[in-house]
Amino acid sequence: MLHGQPRRHILGPLVLTKNTEYIPMHITLNGEPHNLEAPMTVAGLLGELGLDTKKVAVERNLEIVPKSTYSDVDLADGDRLEVVHFIGGGAPEGAGSLPGKDTFEVAGKVFSSRLLVGTGKYKDFEETAEAIEASGAEIVTVAVRRVNVTNPKEPMLVDYVDPKKYTYLPNTAGCHTADDALRTLRLAREAGGWDLVKLEVLWDHVTLYPHMTETLKAAEDLIKEDFKVMVYCSDDPVMAQRLEDMGCSAIMPLGAPIGSGLGIQNPVGIRLIIEQANVPVLVDAGVGTASDAAEAMELGCDGVLMNTAIAEAKDPIAMARAMKHAVEAGRLAYLAGRMPKKMYADPSSPLAGLI
Repeated sequence: MLHGQPRRHILGPLVLTKNTEYIPMHITLNGEPHNLEAPMTVAGLLGELGLDTKKVAVERNLEIVPKSTYSDVDLADGDRLEVVHFIGGGAPEGAGSLPGKDTFEVAGKVFSSRLLVGTGKYKDFEETAEAIEASGAEIVTVAVRRVNVTNPKEPMLVDYVDPKKYTYLPNTAGCHTADDALRTLRLAREAGGWDLVKLEVLWDHVTLYPHMTETLKAAEDLIKEDFKVMVYCSDDPVMAQRLEDMGCSAIMPLGAPIGSGLGIQNPVGIRLIIEQANVPVLVDAGVGTASDAAEAMELGCDGVLMNTAIAEAKDPIAMARAMKHAVEAGRLAYLAGRMPKKMYADPSSPLAGLI
């Protein structure tokens, strides 16, 4: 130490003088500049923001920060942090346990309802919760999004849709590359511990068709990391078979473009996917009304996933009930076996003894 200079203690990137003078650090938090006025760990930052460490996941410089290390990880100047919230739970107790009940199983988990619903586009969380209840669904898809750090007390979906009653299915809505999808689902697993996830990688912003090259890449990496992957894909039997062979837990071909409400556009392709599959097949996207859901089930699908058809109906709660009955009716009709189609009429009353 040179004579006359103050003693300086180095704490990583932080510089303290003998009178505890601190040089502020600048980080990026959820895409916005943020200043740290004192030395801080990840846990300290979350506490300062008023966030519950149990309800969030943290990424620092593109690396997941394990929850168990929040108190040990010191923040440094230039750090880039993403803090996301994502809360979920398991299947309802006893789901699918009734003897003889027609259950739906994916990745070893058993469900009574073959209707899966999304949680977006509703006017508020109250309507979301009421519609999900009316639908009878047990699995709800949820997107991973940044926490609003300016209002940590902002209501969350978990406050309205009980994670002990429903299975939350993290999805990669809005992702256009395999890397984005991987990053999203790694954060989701850190936030809630889930390994059953829905993968969707989109081609463009207009059609929202699946980008199959990136989807295959993401699925392969996720399976290597022990995720159970339910995958949104094209209605191409070849691609569907590749995904199953890779180890995906469920195949989810689109019925029509996401949010279009056009119904099943390629019943032949979907039927071929069903016939060759040894894992569940669920129509995902394009359902507009109850008859579309029934058609998907009559083709032999194991289930149907929808969001817009319910959320954007004039009466979402009534439509949720309609979809519940449509899926059940379509499934029952498939199991019953429809009559063969004929070119000519065949009278139902016998002609013998006609007056």
